[in-house]
Amino acid sequence: MSMRSRKITMIVPVPVPPEALDMFAAQIPPAFKRDDIELEFVATRDGARILDSYYEMTLADAFVLEAGIAAADRGADAICINSMSDSALNALRSRLDIPVIGPCQSTFLTACMLGKKFSVLTMWDQWRPLYEKTLTEQGLHHRLASIRSIDVRPDSSELLAGKEEVVFAALEKEGKAAITEDGADVVILGSTTMHQSYDYLKDRLPVPVLNPGLISLKICEMFLDLGLTQSGTAYPAPEHTNDAAFGL
Repeated sequence: MSMRSRKITMIVPVPVPPEALDMFAAQIPPAFKRDDIELEFVATRDGARILDSYYEMTLADAFVLEAGIAAADRGADAICINSMSDSALNALRSRLDIPVIGPCQSTFLTACMLGKKFSVLTMWDQWRPLYEKTLTEQGLHHRLASIRSIDVRPDSSELLAGKEEVVFAALEKEGKAAITEDGADVVILGSTTMHQSYDYLKDRLPVPVLNPGLISLKICEMFLDLGLTQSGTAYPAPEHTNDAAFGL
């Protein structure tokens, strides 16, 4: 008996044009796609632009919450937030009864199974609060070796296109320093927008390199396969919903 196709909605927490969504979708290699899983990449309709501040983090939370509710209404079987911001992760787990996965949480916890200390390799320092939020929530500060930034302003539409020659070498240098100077035995890409550097880095760094978009998708698929979803005790549903506030 064949299994019915299930849909996972991947939510980019900032508004981007369709061609940029295609670049986000490219983080999933063809060999990792499953015939029984339909992937839908969507962006928020408004809100944050580059997640450079607590202000933008709050905007992203609101509009990812809206996008996640809308995706569930369209028939999504699971939600995967396609950003290390894990925007609206807890809110969506509270509002929905389908699995909701965030790359930051799932990648940090995966790193803890692969090594003793992990480092986050990021584009710029303004994203540090995104990682610190999850480190604090999960009690993982003692497993962090370092957060290393190459201080290159990211582009949520072009991603790393046109910057490969400079960016890849800088990431490799900081990744090696994280290992030799900071004691990292696992390295995590600090953004799903960095996925184009994954193949380059995993071939040049002597420790596991984790691509958060791909890891969170595979964990999402595992939850669906096992029939698991978040605990309603840990994430209680609201007594009253007000989805009309979003026009839903």
